[in-house]
Amino acid sequence: MADQEYRIEHDSLGEMKVPADKYWAAQTQRSHENFEIGVGIETMPGEIIHAFGILKKAAAMANNELNSAKMTDRKLEVITEACDEVIAGKLNDNFPLVVWQTGSGTQSNMNTNEVIANRANAIAGEKLCHPNDDVNMSQSSNDTFPTAMHIAAVLAVEDKLIPAALDLIDEFKRLEKENEGIVKSGRTHLQDAVPISFSQEISGWRSSLEKDVELLKLTVEPLKALALGGTAVGTGLNAPKGFDTKVADKVSELTGKKFVTAENKFHALTSKDEIVVAHGAVKAMACDMMKIANDIRWLASGPRVGLGEIVIPANEPGSSIMPGKVNPTQCEQVTMVAVQVIGNDVAVGMGASQGNFELNVFMPVMAYNFLQSARLLAESIVSFRTKCVYGITANREKMHDNLHNSLMLVTALNPYIGYENAAKTSHLAFEENISLKEACVRLGFLTPEKFDEVFHPEEMI
Repeated sequence: MADQEYRIEHDSLGEMKVPADKYWAAQTQRSHENFEIGVGIETMPGEIIHAFGILKKAAAMANNELNSAKMTDRKLEVITEACDEVIAGKLNDNFPLVVWQTGSGTQSNMNTNEVIANRANAIAGEKLCHPNDDVNMSQSSNDTFPTAMHIAAVLAVEDKLIPAALDLIDEFKRLEKENEGIVKSGRTHLQDAVPISFSQEISGWRSSLEKDVELLKLTVEPLKALALGGTAVGTGLNAPKGFDTKVADKVSELTGKKFVTAENKFHALTSKDEIVVAHGAVKAMACDMMKIANDIRWLASGPRVGLGEIVIPANEPGSSIMPGKVNPTQCEQVTMVAVQVIGNDVAVGMGASQGNFELNVFMPVMAYNFLQSARLLAESIVSFRTKCVYGITANREKMHDNLHNSLMLVTALNPYIGYENAAKTSHLAFEENISLKEACVRLGFLTPEKFDEVFHPEEMI
């Protein structure tokens, strides 16, 4: 590009050429050039940038109330307007930095400071705001990045993942009601088991997700404690008294969620246990989604030589060589997303184990993995609900046939002929491919009339 398409910015290390059409400055440019790792693919998550916009606005508001001589009303006005544009995503192309940078997220904090300062100056029509002195006032990268990570995680879980799960729970409730009274064979160890109603089976899926939502709600609460106010090492150096509580109140006002200042800033800067626990709850939901998706695709297997007990929507052709084949693709995307979330949990846990002295320096990778997990799982659940679960129908005839062909119905005879005799009946029926009734009568355990009197599979649920 020609020289006129750049402008000269400077930082403590000297001058840098910065694209003229961008609001970032020297420190962002240095990071952009120094960390050419995953460029354009593994950039800092948009949720983090959104959260930075919130916390920078909250910090400016708090600073204005605590030190209006330095954070003047005019500075607050233009910084607020610039922050609102960051929050709304209008300046997203000004955040090019990758996850694979310094472990404190310093470059992304400075990227935000530079963009907000330069945009505020453009709004003001003068060079009014400085990235460090004004936008970063009373802050450090060491307390802003963990704060942004917590805010982003709370918003992702409460505003995306939990609502997606609740909608799927409602869909399962509808299916339960529609399928009341249908009795089918249960299965344990992938083997035939005693009967269960289809609505009971669905209730297991529904209840699992309800428990997951409860766990998410419990584990997201500790994330609402913010490190902001701890500054560099947790002592709060250069932050005015009361800044930490006031800025937490401002974040609460801006998000509509109750955030508080972390009780111990030394813990808040170096320990990431809250992120680990919350991601564990995300992983638990992913594990349940894996189980549910597997159940559904196995129950739908066939259509003729599988279980074939349910029918799922046919969304697209399933084979490039086998005409008419339809695959459980929505179930497969769920299971792949679950595997990704489970893998992400390892990265989050390993990153949290690396808090050395006064700072954890694995925060970007933890934020990246946590937010990817929450985002992927939420979108996966929405897709699964709208393109698969909504259209599940029971194959009543196949369920009836499988139920009455199951040898485990012999369990109903235990009270009348005893466990060992019931086992002999089952083995004979299997070995000679005859009915349980025929086997039981041939062995002399019950008369045909007595067998019919006590043998009622539909009542075994």
